[in-house]
Amino acid sequence: MRFDLVTLFPGFFEGPLHYGVLERALRTGLAEVHTHDLRDWTHDRHRTVDDRPFGGGEGMVLKPQPIFECVESLNITPRATRLSDPSAARESVILLSAQGKRFTQAIARHLATLDRIVLICGRYEGVDERVAQLLSDQELSIGDFVLSGGELAAAAILDAVTRLLPGVLGHEDSSRYESFGEGDDALTASSPENCHPERSPQNRHPDPEHREGEGPASPRDQPQRVPRSTHASGGLLDYPHYTRPADFRGAPIPEVLAGGDHAAIRRWRRHAALAKTHANRPDLLAAADLSDDDREFLATLDDAP
Repeated sequence: MRFDLVTLFPGFFEGPLHYGVLERALRTGLAEVHTHDLRDWTHDRHRTVDDRPFGGGEGMVLKPQPIFECVESLNITPRATRLSDPSAARESVILLSAQGKRFTQAIARHLATLDRIVLICGRYEGVDERVAQLLSDQELSIGDFVLSGGELAAAAILDAVTRLLPGVLGHEDSSRYESFGEGDDALTASSPENCHPERSPQNRHPDPEHREGEGPASPRDQPQRVPRSTHASGGLLDYPHYTRPADFRGAPIPEVLAGGDHAAIRRWRRHAALAKTHANRPDLLAAADLSDDDREFLATLDDAP
């Protein structure tokens, strides 16, 4: 995967690119990132990249000329081809803007299937609209708020997409069973026995190294399995997580997590995820993959005083 970042501040990315998942992906060659200073495509001695908006108004607007020349120098697939045949192009030019469509985990998963992404970082009052109309194939925002520039948004998208690339994380399930993920059926279509992990042979015959309440000795024992005590999120927020000690400052873990009943743990985690989503992001419930049991549990939350 190649990322090209078009920005006024290429030095901004020196920090994010040298830590954690991004650093490992770059070091192992699973991803590459190239920054491009927008001022290198200006033609005046002041290296001017912005101008006043037509029609008046506050602030300055990024000019189209340096952005177009910069992106065109990257030999990216023409926009018409990207829009008419996205599967063949496998490239995307994205304008980061407060006016864009909200960036989601589903979009991150799609972008992770591409070979190349160009991220145009907006600045000042905005970017000349012809960049969105004639150059980029999508306009994205990372949330309903305004940033001083697109660099922070680019770093967020860079991280969200890179961690989904095969081989970047230590275990593939780390990016599959988390907030905003797909449902059980979508993730286990290629392996039907995973749809009901509590009934799988592994659950009927525990691993020799298994310690009560902790699951298998190693996640790699089940490389293609849904974790047997876990539902895929199906568009919900992730369930709460706990680790040792079992009692911390008078706050114990839920008893079910130490009981060794994987079906009960699985059900508790699902209900906990529903409760957290209901409390923090109720808007996600409308599009979530919900079972009858899920809806019955949500009804108890709605009826609670």
